[in-house]
Amino acid sequence: MQKIELTRLALLLIPAFMVIAIQWRWSLPAKTSGVALARMIIQLCLIGYVLTFIFASDNGWMIFAVLSVMMLTSSWIALRTVPQHRHRLFLKALLATSLVNIFLLLLITQFVLLASPWYQANIIIPLAGMIFATGMNSISLFAERFYSEIESGRDPQLARGIAYQATLIPVVNSLLAVGLVSLPGMMTGQILSGVSPLIAVRYQIMVMLMLFASSGLTTALFYKLIASPSIKQT
Repeated sequence: MQKIELTRLALLLIPAFMVIAIQWRWSLPAKTSGVALARMIIQLCLIGYVLTFIFASDNGWMIFAVLSVMMLTSSWIALRTVPQHRHRLFLKALLATSLVNIFLLLLITQFVLLASPWYQANIIIPLAGMIFATGMNSISLFAERFYSEIESGRDPQLARGIAYQATLIPVVNSLLAVGLVSLPGMMTGQILSGVSPLIAVRYQIMVMLMLFASSGLTTALFYKLIASPSIKQT
């Protein structure tokens, strides 16, 4: 795969800064986007070095520690949309994220990809990142919409349905668009690295099924965990 020089990569900062300029011009929170861009660059640069070390270590306990940090962090970030409930719901978000997404990760790595050893870092960590991020976004979307509906006086059962459908919109749109509108990240990366499109398609189908299941199952379990006590306390 072609190496991207830093000077050429920096060209993409121009359109990114244009978006921030538009936000500032329209009196929108441009600072948040600026901080997010800076964090993204710093975090990805750091994780590049960290992953290089982890991949070379070949240590199962280290992989377990990395997955634990990913679960804790994603569960906390997921509740950013409902700050008033964040501390109370954190353990429930963590439980929903852990149970569903660890199950999916084991299913994929041990029974679909047949990873050997089980803690093969270059397989486990990238897939875990995709799964946990999907679960995180789903909880975030569901919680924001669900509590908004409850606070507006909506019946809890109706609020659940509205929030659940809204949560699934991004992943369902992706299912409908893949192959027609977009070639998603994993497939694009494999094709750019020289893998046959016919092989890349299989991996992408695996990923899309994984993301759909993560979104739907994580959200459903999260609702089951929060339903009765949370609704009464809002």
